[in-house]
Amino acid sequence: MEQPAYIPQEERLMVASKQQSLRIGLPLESTWAENRVALTPEGVHLLVQHGHEILVESGAGLAARYTDLEYTEAGAQVTSDKKAVFQCPILVKVEAPSEKEWPLMVQNQVVFSVLQPNTVSAAYLKALQAKKCTALSYGRLLDEDGRAPFVRSMAEIGGSQAITVAMEYLSTWADGKGYAMGAVTGVPPTEVVILGAGTVGTVAARLAHAMGATVKVFDSSLTRIQRLREVVGQDLYTCTLQPQILSKALSRCDVAIGALRPVKGRTPVVVTEDMVAQMKARSVIVDVSIDHGGCFETSEVTTWDAPVYSKHDVTHFCVPNLASRVARTASFALNNLTSPLLQTLAEDGGLEEALARRSNWRPGVYMFRGLVTTRELAEPFDLPFTDLELLL
Repeated sequence: MEQPAYIPQEERLMVASKQQSLRIGLPLESTWAENRVALTPEGVHLLVQHGHEILVESGAGLAARYTDLEYTEAGAQVTSDKKAVFQCPILVKVEAPSEKEWPLMVQNQVVFSVLQPNTVSAAYLKALQAKKCTALSYGRLLDEDGRAPFVRSMAEIGGSQAITVAMEYLSTWADGKGYAMGAVTGVPPTEVVILGAGTVGTVAARLAHAMGATVKVFDSSLTRIQRLREVVGQDLYTCTLQPQILSKALSRCDVAIGALRPVKGRTPVVVTEDMVAQMKARSVIVDVSIDHGGCFETSEVTTWDAPVYSKHDVTHFCVPNLASRVARTASFALNNLTSPLLQTLAEDGGLEEALARRSNWRPGVYMFRGLVTTRELAEPFDLPFTDLELLL
């Protein structure tokens, strides 16, 4: 019997990647009511220390209470020339570039921003295709454990702000019921109903519970409810979304917070107008889910100029992007993602090399060199879709 021949194979050695020096543009946000900034002076300092060049548009951080001087002292170049900022090979924003900004973008640019699938237009995708851009959404970028750090950070802020807003509009000065959120000896506690046991609902429940309010949480997922009870406490009232039980809880509560997750891009409406009509006079609804349509039938988008309205004698607060209410905190949380991400990208030798190494980044890519790589974005506009795995 013949012995098999063993053919010597080439030895494959690990090739060290060459760190790149990046040129990063940080423009002033043009989207209405967007007060956050994607890089803080602390993040700029980190990147500059590693040899990167940061071009900041004048006033980019003012809404988050960061001055041009702070960016300059951190090592950034501050300029009033928006076009110069948009010509950087890497563009770091909060909201996706607006229609007025598309012509300023350059070929083969890499764009980091938030992307809300329900607000994307075919014109936006085609503008990026024409520039052969590579675009990533913070909300879909995952960490090593498979979690979305940006979504979690903004949800934590949203949950805490929902309670803060509710406290304001319960007070007498806001023509509310004149109630305090916290428990006072000998006084019945405030009753809070929370729809959703995700991160927003968990943070809101923990704060309200810690203040002494009576908290009731509803969600369609028993797993999320069980996880919330482990975090907040076993004495918390929880229930699945049973309309009859929910209606009774709403009729007795002083505050209702909408924190349900979207399903196929839209938050399910679980509270009907009849349920709202049965709520107590001057009770407060804070619909954090308004970013995806809202979970109360009576919810309508409001602005910071006129944040509330009354319907059936119930105060409604339905301002989208609640995190922008505390823009400095939200910006610092976003910077915790963007600055290390950009440094890692440089250390890997570029975005393509980083994506090849880091599978957890790939879900965040919705366009690669002008090709749409997310099926959910391509199909509604009849655009061709290419799997990112094939491109890499």
